Amino acid sequence: MKVVLFCGGLGMRMREYSEAVPKPMVPIGYRPILWHVMKYYAHFGHKDFILCLGYKADVIKKYFLEYDECVTNDFVLSGGGKNVKLLASDIHDWNITFVDTGLTSNIGMRLKAVQQHLQGEEMFLANYTDGLSDVPIPTVIESFRKSKSIACFVAVKPRASFHMIHADHAGEVKSIEHIARSGARMNGGFMVLRQEVFNYLRDGEELVEEPFRRLIAEGRLMAYPHEGYWACMDTFKEKQDLDDVFGRGKAPWAVWNKQSASKEPV
Repeated sequence: MKVVLFCGGLGMRMREYSEAVPKPMVPIGYRPILWHVMKYYAHFGHKDFILCLGYKADVIKKYFLEYDECVTNDFVLSGGGKNVKLLASDIHDWNITFVDTGLTSNIGMRLKAVQQHLQGEEMFLANYTDGLSDVPIPTVIESFRKSKSIACFVAVKPRASFHMIHADHAGEVKSIEHIARSGARMNGGFMVLRQEVFNYLRDGEELVEEPFRRLIAEGRLMAYPHEGYWACMDTFKEKQDLDDVFGRGKAPWAVWNKQSASKEPV
């Protein structure tokens, strides 16, 4: 199943990095977060990627054109450094399509720009490139396949330390509760879409705004509730948190590692 990844945003809240590299190329450990997202999908057998590029597209292209397998794989060095024999490989069986989808395009416009590369696909996967999770994607796909929905996204609980309040028109607070315990959920990405989604997407529209509202009106939008790990790299602090988890060898999203806390068969 093809995987559409949105890689073109400006990443303004990551300015410590985004002025030099695009947000998908901000590293977590020794690889960019984009690689972690792709490695997750590849673990479940989804290795045909379409990258929707925009801001600093050349940086992403050059990274894969100059990809060094030795960074994340064991190898044997001989001949005084002249010969390198890889003992494993990351991306030898990945197929990556690079598409310039515009500098200021929204997600809906980027998806529309790669529609031609999805011809013949009854269903396809789509995701942002700043969120990591241990969501069991095979289960999500199977649940969606059995439904009559046209679009599905993973619904996660907010991790922020905010409090949700309910107040009347006069401003009198009726209740206050930590948002994580409020029952509220948010769009965590990890979408599964049918080809028919393009019938609901008009020029210039944001995917999760007007098109998803049209699907809601018809009862064709599905949310898969995920109780496990999910984290978004939206700020420098969140990047540091992900670095810390990865550095301790406890990265739940690294389902390709034996020490992963969550691993599900394809």
